[in-house]
Amino acid sequence: MKILFLITGSHVTLSAVAPLVTAAQNAGHQVLLATNEPLMPAAEAIGVPTVCVMAEPIRHFMPAAGPEGHDLDPQNELTTTGHGLATLATTVLPTLLELAAHWPPDLVVGSSMSYAAGLLAARLKVPWVRHAEYLAIPVAGIDRGAAEGLRPALEGLGLTGLPEPDLYVDVCPPSLSPPAVTAARPLPMRYIPRNPQRRLESWMYTRPVGRPRVLITSGTHFRMLPGDAVRRLVAGLAGEGAEVLIAAPEDAARELAGGLPDVRIGWLPLDAVAPTCDLAVTHGGATTAMTMMACGVPQLLMPPNTHTRLIARALSDYGAARTVMPDEHPGRDPGDLVADGSRDILATPGFAQRARALAGEMAGLPSPADVVRTLEVLPQQA
Repeated sequence: MKILFLITGSHVTLSAVAPLVTAAQNAGHQVLLATNEPLMPAAEAIGVPTVCVMAEPIRHFMPAAGPEGHDLDPQNELTTTGHGLATLATTVLPTLLELAAHWPPDLVVGSSMSYAAGLLAARLKVPWVRHAEYLAIPVAGIDRGAAEGLRPALEGLGLTGLPEPDLYVDVCPPSLSPPAVTAARPLPMRYIPRNPQRRLESWMYTRPVGRPRVLITSGTHFRMLPGDAVRRLVAGLAGEGAEVLIAAPEDAARELAGGLPDVRIGWLPLDAVAPTCDLAVTHGGATTAMTMMACGVPQLLMPPNTHTRLIARALSDYGAARTVMPDEHPGRDPGDLVADGSRDILATPGFAQRARALAGEMAGLPSPADVVRTLEVLPQQA
C-alpha cells in the first residue's frame, strides 16, 4: 500500500507523526512524507522518503499577533488561524495533485490542521486519516475558519463542508480528551516522544541520587522568562538542593551560561532526559508537554498564547501540573513566583502521582504499529 503523510509544516506535527510513518514503513508499506522547505532537514533525519511540496513556512500563512505582541481575541484567533490554514491548503493542493499523478497514494494521512489532506483525498477518491498530534487542539474553532476560507474549493468538489476523515487518530489520553470534534471513527494512539538526536552523555539518562532534578525549557520560539528572572528561579531551586537543567537554543545558552555556572544548559535530548526529571518548568508547548506527560513528569506551565493555555488548563485541571501567569501577579518577580510554584509541586506528592497516572494511561494506548494495522483495511472498506 502507498501512504502519503502530509504535515502542516511545524516541528510539533513532524515529531508527532514520525513514529506512525516509521511504523508504516516497517510494516512493509511504501510511504512518502510531504512537508515544506524549512522542515526538510528535520524530516529527512527521520530516515523515510521525504518530499518538499512548499517553499514557505507555515508562519507565512498565519495571522499576526495583536497590538504590542498580545494575542487576538481567542475566538477571532482560531477563526483567522483557520483562514490562514485554508490559504495554505489551496496553495499547496496543485503541487500535491501533481505529486499524486506520479505517485498515486492508496491512503492519505494528514496532521490535524492539514486541510489539504482532506481536499486531496476527496479529489483522488481515496480514504484519509486525520491525525491529532497532541492534547487540547481547538479543532472545532479552527475548522470553522478553515471551512469559511475553503468554501470555493469545497463547492468545486460538491461538498457543503469540510470532508470528514475515515479515521481520527488521537494521541490525547482519554482522561484529557474533549468532547468528540468529528463524526469520524476515533482511534487512540500512544504518543512516542521524538526529537533530534546527538551523541548522549551518561548524565542525560541517569537520575541524580538524593536530589530532585528540574528541567527548564521554553522551546525554540518563545522566551519564557528574562535572564534575571531565570537566574532568580535557578537560585531558588538550587537553594532547595535541586539539580537544574536548562534546554535552550545556542544563543540563549550563551547569554545565560555566564551567570549560571552550576547549571547544565544548552541542547538536551528531551526524550532521554525527561524520565530522569522530577519537574519540568515549561511554556506548555505541545511537544514538550506531551513528552513530559508520556514520561510521568509533573509540570509548571507558563503558557503564552491561546493554544498553550488550553494545554495548561487541561493538565492543571487533571492535577498533573500547575499554571502560573506572572501578569496576574504584578509587583512579584516572575522568577520568584515560578520558584515558589516549583517548590510546591516538588513538596506535594499528588502532582507526581497524577502525572504518573497519566503516563500509565498513555502507555496502555495502541502503539503506532497497532494503528498501522487499522490503516491497512481502510482502502478495502472505501
